[in-house]
Amino acid sequence: MQQKHPHMQAMELPPKPWPTGVAEQCEPLVRRVLAPNPSPYTYTGTQTYIVGAAGDVAVIDPGPAEPAHIAAILAAVGDARVTAIMCTHTHRDHSPAAAPLKALTGASVVGCAPLVIDSDLPRSDEAFDPAYAPDRVLEDGEAMSGLGWTLRAIHTPGHTSNHLCYALEESDALFTGDHVMGWSTSVVIPPDGDMGDYMRSLDLLQTRAKNGVDRVYYSAHGDPIMKPRQLVRGMIGHRRQRENQILRLLAERARAVVEFIPDMYKGLDPRLTGAAQMSVTAHLLDLEKRGIVARTGEIWRSA
Repeated sequence: MQQKHPHMQAMELPPKPWPTGVAEQCEPLVRRVLAPNPSPYTYTGTQTYIVGAAGDVAVIDPGPAEPAHIAAILAAVGDARVTAIMCTHTHRDHSPAAAPLKALTGASVVGCAPLVIDSDLPRSDEAFDPAYAPDRVLEDGEAMSGLGWTLRAIHTPGHTSNHLCYALEESDALFTGDHVMGWSTSVVIPPDGDMGDYMRSLDLLQTRAKNGVDRVYYSAHGDPIMKPRQLVRGMIGHRRQRENQILRLLAERARAVVEFIPDMYKGLDPRLTGAAQMSVTAHLLDLEKRGIVARTGEIWRSA
């Protein structure tokens, strides 16, 4: 599957109809329901996953608090009992439905920690959900289980500092939220998004893939990722390429963030300029932490 990189071009949506509100069977233990929230940040919408075949189930990334989407989740659950509502992170397209779904089912909200960052910087993803209130925060390696399923939390900060992936141990599937997506690379936006953390989290998934742990990725946006090792390797390479571009440009002369964009993003959609600047800033902050670049005011230079 060819993965397109954000900020380089506008994303092409697949032709309609999309399966919004329809429960699709991904594999025996996994179904997904697409939320009605398509946007430049969410592709065709946020995908909510239902894990479990009978008895009790977990709901991963319940999505926006849209009544139609919550009804579609409950219809997909059917006679089963929801025992856990698990969010990968707290952007507003992922976690707001947790509270109404908890009220309707009595299930516990379990998973990532609460996090709210107020920022007036240009956004290229959704804002945070200020109302998210988990009953239990899962630490790295902790698990939730039900009849025939075990979901283990994998701490993957970078896109956000509270991001978790969930490994379904019975089928070697990994629910990757926004850390690795099936339609684009993830955005990393300071101050909460951290490029160093993001790269370390990608390295962690690359190691898992090399060890044959994860057979397939189910992300919150886009198609299932059937060759996770290849995709993660490509994502790491893409980020290193961006870093090298920045260092080459700084070797020519010191410059402000806005001055990187014309050289790094040829033919960029003007609507994505702010997002591109945030991505470059995330790389520069990481390089600064490593002592490779420095800055005076808004001007960056080689250290």
